[in-house]
Amino acid sequence: MDALDRKILAELQMDGRLTVTELAARVRLSVSPCHRRLRDLEREGAIRGYRAVVDPAAVGLNFEALVFATLRWEDPDTVSAFEEAVAAVPHVLQAQRLFGEPDYLLRVATTDLAAFQQLYDERLARLPGVQRLTSTLVMKHVVDDRPLPA
Repeated sequence: MDALDRKILAELQMDGRLTVTELAARVRLSVSPCHRRLRDLEREGAIRGYRAVVDPAAVGLNFEALVFATLRWEDPDTVSAFEEAVAAVPHVLQAQRLFGEPDYLLRVATTDLAAFQQLYDERLARLPGVQRLTSTLVMKHVVDDRPLPA
């Protein structure tokens, strides 16, 4: 990956709806070579996809919490079962496995505190292998959905 590829990625992170013609103009490249580089970046997996960034509040998801999960044991079967189950919970926006304790960090969005409590009690606390859940509420997003650095 060279500097031109990085510039293409930077431009697309700022505006994923650019046409190839607009992108080519921004990176100072003709359309055909720009299109080839774009397809190569997609094929190589540097660009994983395109999506709209939706404001959670606009769709009624006004409540966000971070949930830390510690598993009872970390054998491969428990880890797999936990990860498959957590991936099936639509309100879990992100799930990351961590080194040390806790074992996982989950970012969860719901409509309100009551909906979070119900999700916590009925789904999250019943995830396979969970020993302990600890949560904290998100008061404000200071840096949100920032593009990757060049």
